[in-house]
Amino acid sequence: MTATAKAVPVDDALEWPQKDKRRFLHAAYRVSNLDRTIKFYTQCFGMQLLRKRDFPEEKYSNAVLGFGPEDSHFVVVLTHNHGGDKFDIGTGFGHFGIATQDIYEMVEVIRARGGVITREPGPIEGGQTALGMKLLLKYDNPQEKFSMAMVGYGELSQTTIIELKYNYGVAEYTKGNGYVEVAISTEDVCKSAETVELVIEELGGKITQPPCSIPGINTKITSFLDPDGWKTVLVDNEDFLKELQKKD
Repeated sequence: MTATAKAVPVDDALEWPQKDKRRFLHAAYRVSNLDRTIKFYTQCFGMQLLRKRDFPEEKYSNAVLGFGPEDSHFVVVLTHNHGGDKFDIGTGFGHFGIATQDIYEMVEVIRARGGVITREPGPIEGGQTALGMKLLLKYDNPQEKFSMAMVGYGELSQTTIIELKYNYGVAEYTKGNGYVEVAISTEDVCKSAETVELVIEELGGKITQPPCSIPGINTKITSFLDPDGWKTVLVDNEDFLKELQKKD
């Protein structure tokens, strides 16, 4: 079933992301062993297993983990493709950031649980978009040859953020097949899709799913690739909350 879209003036479409009530819903990525990863995330990070589902006909299982309920917290969706124990992480994805009261203690817990520490604890040396995010922080590090920007929907210390990193002189990255998507809520999927289309015409990207309702769930979504090919899904907030209530 296709969602009906109404024509929106260009100026209104570009202003819509600033008026829309949005928040990050989840990031989804693939794992080779679902139960092992759940145990690692719950024991090392203190995350809660919010739900776990099997889809035998689709040949995959997934689990949702976070630090609180989905209707108010950003979560991660771990996906395991049945029979798939290997995948390529690529070089484009960087990391997730988690705040902790004691980073040194957390590192020791991670190490004890078999995690690989890629950087020991220590200090870090040192606009608007189609999605309506705010530029929260930006800095250049000529010595390390990279620039970094943080964007999100609230204050830096109170919201989920995306960290964008540019390595000097590197124009292409491999994305692998581990990353799936980031989901963001919206009050109007059709309006948001029109805004994205306008920005894509100028900056590049691709609509991968025009506004529609997910069969069997009836949650309205639209999805697209940004100019670098990373996938984002915009999800109707009211439909999303109804979907959570059904699962409860």
